[in-house]
Amino acid sequence: MTDEGIWSAAVKRPLDVNSLGAASIDGVDDADMPMIRALCKVWRDRYPYNLIRSGYYFARYRFKDFGISIPDRIRANVSACVGWPAKAVRALADLSVFDGWDLGGIDSYGIGELTDETALELAIPQTIVSAYMHGCAFLTITKDAEGIIVTPRSAEYSAAIWDGRHNRLAAVLTINDATSKGRITAFNVLLPNKVYTVVRGDRGRWEAERIMTNWPEPTAIPFVSDPQLSRPLGRARITRPLMSLTDMGFRTLVRMEASAEFSSVPKLWFLGAPEDAFNQDTWSSLVSAINAIDGDIDGKNPELHQISQASMQPHSDMLKTIALVVASETNLPADNLGITLDNPTSAEAMAAAERKLTREADRQNRLFGLQLEHLLRMTVCLRDGFAAPPDDLKSVKPVWMPTREISDAARADAYVKISGVNEAYANSTVGLRRLGLTNDEITSLQNEVTRSQARSVLDMLTKDGGVDGVGDANGRGPAGQSAEPSGESGPTGVGPAVDGAGGTAAGQAA
Repeated sequence: MTDEGIWSAAVKRPLDVNSLGAASIDGVDDADMPMIRALCKVWRDRYPYNLIRSGYYFARYRFKDFGISIPDRIRANVSACVGWPAKAVRALADLSVFDGWDLGGIDSYGIGELTDETALELAIPQTIVSAYMHGCAFLTITKDAEGIIVTPRSAEYSAAIWDGRHNRLAAVLTINDATSKGRITAFNVLLPNKVYTVVRGDRGRWEAERIMTNWPEPTAIPFVSDPQLSRPLGRARITRPLMSLTDMGFRTLVRMEASAEFSSVPKLWFLGAPEDAFNQDTWSSLVSAINAIDGDIDGKNPELHQISQASMQPHSDMLKTIALVVASETNLPADNLGITLDNPTSAEAMAAAERKLTREADRQNRLFGLQLEHLLRMTVCLRDGFAAPPDDLKSVKPVWMPTREISDAARADAYVKISGVNEAYANSTVGLRRLGLTNDEITSLQNEVTRSQARSVLDMLTKDGGVDGVGDANGRGPAGQSAEPSGESGPTGVGPAVDGAGGTAAGQAA
């Protein structure tokens, strides 16, 4: 197998969708070309939509104006200032915290070391964020001379085809390199039992190297957000309604900014004053300490009228209404969107508002966990050369941190009450995890308990074994004597004797 390659040039512009595709590729079997062409078409069709969602996540979307009430000068100088799409993604992704594996005992396959070598704890959160952003993301497994490599792949630079019959990926394409102008120069195609590493040659033709994996499916696993029958590869958190609501919020803030600009200068009308009575620099006249205007030829003085400024309250109310709709669309509490309600939010109300989000996070963690189990089995088999995962490897499960915030006092109270009814719960991994300890803390605590028990046993043995000068370490009596056997002592010399001193009751002569 091969590694994923790197971006040899910083891509500062969108990729050229027409640079991916070919009627034939040198080194690729003719039977595999239809699947590769289908993957290229999927990427070309989905790439523009993925770019739009990335733009909303990173606040690089453009201002969509109706051209009615906002002056051109303000319209030309505004930039995106509403981060609701990023908030919708991050708020849910932050509830999916990978906390290692439940090994159930001895780590026979070096899973902990494998997790560290592949930097899995760094790759998983990146993949989850990308999955919520675009609907799905991938973790690809490759191998080189240094070992196994697990790479997170965004849907923006990947494409996949779903096998509905076997409920798994049928094929995956990952873009590995491009020029600074966005021309694709390298990509991988992951198929069952093989991987094609495709690069653009000196003459501009695609050239492929085939590497056999001997694995019956593509060496990649999907992280899918909200999979559905009609969309097996998921649905993005940045939905069309959320993008439209973000545009509305942006327009509302720009209208507020325009109103603030007009409100900063008082609107004054002088009735009966000629136009040439004012300096061309109107702002200087407004801020001057003393101003005077002569009367007309009839001796009438001009009349001053000041028009009250428009209120900002309608804009604030509209922005609040939009934010509440966003909260409903994304299951986010309104407080997370910067909206302060009239009545203070109680702790119970905040917990109820977050319950929808935590339920969604629990469901997603179960789905992500199934894919991580698949990833682990695939990685161990490819590393160790297994044709199928061993049975004991199937019992290893991923562990996630709790999604709900529960006070330490409430956790401790529940722990004490359950432990009083079920003593095994107190020292079990389940009980310690429900207490709020992390996987590393539980392992450290259990190791400390094991060492403490070992020291207690050793102390008991050495105390009873004679190291205090009464006997020796083998449990014998005073120096030079043997241990006394149990049972009644028979007459000396009658029957079979034990150690030449005493015998059992059965040892008397008949």
